[in-house]
Amino acid sequence: MAMNKYDESVRKMADGFGEMFAEEVAADERFHDLLMEIAEEFVSREIPIVSEDSSTDLAYELMMRCTTRKV
Repeated sequence: MAMNKYDESVRKMADGFGEMFAEEVAADERFHDLLMEIAEEFVSREIPIVSEDSSTDLAYELMMRCTTRKV
């Protein structure tokens, strides 16, 4: 199925601004807060750690291994 001109234009614009947007997201504190929240939920659900400090430290390390980039 062929894209119409509008869809094609939107995709080209997204391609052009994708890297800039990825940098914007990576620099936004809300992104880091959300990643940390998700990491903490993951650790509490998947990894049997009793110490809250260790759980937070592991969540932080997992968060630091995530990145955002243009695909």
